Amino acid sequence: MELSSIQQIKTLIDDNGQPLFGYLTSIPEQLDIDNFRYFSTMDKERGALAKYFHYKQFQFISLFTPDFVIGFAIADIRYVGNSFCYLYDIHRDELIEKSWLRPLGIGYSMTPSPWQGTAQFNRGELCINIEEGVWQVAVTCQQFSMDVTLSPPSHDSAPIMVSSPTGYSGWTYTQKHNALKVSGKLVVKGEPVSLDDALGGYDFSAGYMRRETSWRWASISANLKDTQIGLNLAAGVNETGVNENALWIDGERVLMPAVMFDFDRHNPDSAWRIYDSSGQIDLTFIPQNVRKERLNLWLLKSNFRQFIGRFKGTILLSDGRLIELDDVVGLTEDHFAKW
Repeated sequence: MELSSIQQIKTLIDDNGQPLFGYLTSIPEQLDIDNFRYFSTMDKERGALAKYFHYKQFQFISLFTPDFVIGFAIADIRYVGNSFCYLYDIHRDELIEKSWLRPLGIGYSMTPSPWQGTAQFNRGELCINIEEGVWQVAVTCQQFSMDVTLSPPSHDSAPIMVSSPTGYSGWTYTQKHNALKVSGKLVVKGEPVSLDDALGGYDFSAGYMRRETSWRWASISANLKDTQIGLNLAAGVNETGVNENALWIDGERVLMPAVMFDFDRHNPDSAWRIYDSSGQIDLTFIPQNVRKERLNLWLLKSNFRQFIGRFKGTILLSDGRLIELDDVVGLTEDHFAKW
């Protein structure tokens, strides 16, 4: 079904001040957090300060070319804003990264709309602009710069859009789309890089998440012979009745079951196993490099590791199609946050 044929959802929050839950059929024009009625565990309506500071939001893009992997994120956890970008040289196994912290909204801003708006950091030096659900990304970072647009491969290629209850009073909205076409300009160490075979993905996540939140995540955007494959698998946040797991095959979105992540965080160079209980998904991930950051700021803590590596294994679809992955470059992530 084409996105244009679906009635656009105006707001995530209903007339009773509560979010819509489940798999959404279109991108909400606004999350409308101003009209969300936020309650304590003892059923008392929370004040404006709690409602403001307990809201969290982050946006992330990944870009894959035959030679490079790029990651870029902007996060607002109210007390501080955080941004990072990195460039990974696949053939040299070399990672170049840069990160920033800013207090209390100084020098950065976000959009509460996954449909239309701008998120920026360092007063616009790092920027994500969303126009009717299409992402445009401009970054000047150490050793590289880019100004690109991420576009669906076809009109009927849809992101996964899921909203779920979180904790006793909160909610999380997650929107992700992988194996997107990439157009524009990428320059690495002063040299232009062809985007003919590039693929990208994005993540828009926001809501009233748990005070202590953790997740594990896997992501692929890859050319597999004559097929383009996108994969998003996660465990730890959207798991109350729905999950955010999806596979894209040449733009066709297929919902995936809940998965388990076997990962030894005390031995981060070891292999991951990602699988489901029915045997539909059985993947192994071998890390090659990692972007990591540990912050211990008393009230706020973050133990973040995003790995770049290679996947192998199988994904069996309900219609009998078998997707085989062999040495496919992708990402995994292990993250604990106290915010």
